[in-house]
Amino acid sequence: MNFKKEIKDTLTSGKPIIYVSTEEEDKLEYILNYIIQEIFNQQMFSWNFIDGYTGNPNYSFNSAQNPLEALNIITKHDNNAIKVFFLKDFNLFLKDVGINRKLKNLYKYLQQTNQYLILSGATHDTPIELKEYISHLTMPLPSKKEITIELDRFISNKSIEIKIEEDKKMICMAYAGFSTNRIRESLSQLTTNKLSIKYIIQNILKEKSKLTKKTEGLQFYSTNHDNLEIGGLENLKNWLTIRNSTFSQKAYLYGITMPKGILLVGIQGTGKSLSAKTISSQWKLPLFRLDVSKIFTGILGTSENRMEKIINTCINNSPCILWIDEIDKVFNDYNSHDSGTQQRVTNIFLTWLSEKKEKVFVVATANTINKLPIELLRKGRFDEIFFMDLPNFKERLKIFQIHIKKLRPVTWNRYNIYYLSKITKGFSGAEIEQSTLEGMYRAFYEEREFTTMDIKHSILNMIPLSKTEHDKILKLRKWGYSGKIKIA
Repeated sequence: MNFKKEIKDTLTSGKPIIYVSTEEEDKLEYILNYIIQEIFNQQMFSWNFIDGYTGNPNYSFNSAQNPLEALNIITKHDNNAIKVFFLKDFNLFLKDVGINRKLKNLYKYLQQTNQYLILSGATHDTPIELKEYISHLTMPLPSKKEITIELDRFISNKSIEIKIEEDKKMICMAYAGFSTNRIRESLSQLTTNKLSIKYIIQNILKEKSKLTKKTEGLQFYSTNHDNLEIGGLENLKNWLTIRNSTFSQKAYLYGITMPKGILLVGIQGTGKSLSAKTISSQWKLPLFRLDVSKIFTGILGTSENRMEKIINTCINNSPCILWIDEIDKVFNDYNSHDSGTQQRVTNIFLTWLSEKKEKVFVVATANTINKLPIELLRKGRFDEIFFMDLPNFKERLKIFQIHIKKLRPVTWNRYNIYYLSKITKGFSGAEIEQSTLEGMYRAFYEEREFTTMDIKHSILNMIPLSKTEHDKILKLRKWGYSGKIKIA
């Protein structure tokens, strides 16, 4: 829903107290002034902690640095004609007992006088005891259309030539998740006329990485993975290829349902993490990695707030990929000694995963599913679960080719990858890569070019995981081929 319409509907529905979460206070105030002028034909009465109320000299002094007095002034008889009061940064005071009680008292008063109180703050949470009294809205960050307007304005002022519409789309996508002020500040740094599109996008992505670090537990990965390639996994590749364009406007008009995500389960080193990066690269979507272990804290309510902030960051940056590595290590059997925090965080994530309409494709990886909650595996959470097995002979050929070609792009065909693939049965893709590097180290130490025999030597001296963890892997492979899930 359009945010302006959402504000109008809330005001006209008789809900007297509204909390708007936003980082763009000036933009919110501008929108509110416009809407209130349109509906009530008058200006708002605004307050902030330092200056008190603005526009009314009778109350500006005694309400400065006094949020309780700012609420008390609303009930003054002289202010009955004022329709809307706007109190900024009020999330900082909502947990105060006196403020909390006063807001509850104000609820009935505002209903009777047909007045409205709008609070704003940068956080998304309000105290649970006020949930029944406060209508919570979130002002979205600039849409694609708004970002395009800012970009067009900048291009015309700076005489920068961006002729290709596709380049403009890429810049707009890179700016997703930025506030209007951040977009303007970022663009103002681009002052020379002959900037390449690649340079512009790289700078935007650097800023996005810094911005994402403020969200605890979330890390941004640049989508510049042009040389990424996976050996094997043909079923997974085909599945992804079919869904490559489902985030486009064309797919939306077609009426197709956007994919929710996939769960990749299997043996370590078989390309689960690489698959997430490759999807981001091939689909040309930004990649965010969720480190769930950094979400949990000992402070009650903080872990839940962090998970909600991570979800909101992904929504603001959509379309994007959310990569959850080793999900089985965190979303497992609930810990009975953490006051239910882990279960509440899991429930927040599962609810969003099941109900999300935003263009956020989730790629979760796991080494096993034995400890995962059954509700995580239920249909509707993920579109598909894939089993990642150890590579077969043909796949090992491709993996050796990828790695050696990357190291020796001209002479790679001089290496006997057929023989190397024969002697690496039971090796994972990561172990094949490591054996190639080990052979290279050996030759470099002896000051010569590395050969097939160097790689063979490192293979014969390496004990793969399929031997050290034979029973566990055998059990996992038996489950993978049970017919319950798809083979990648």
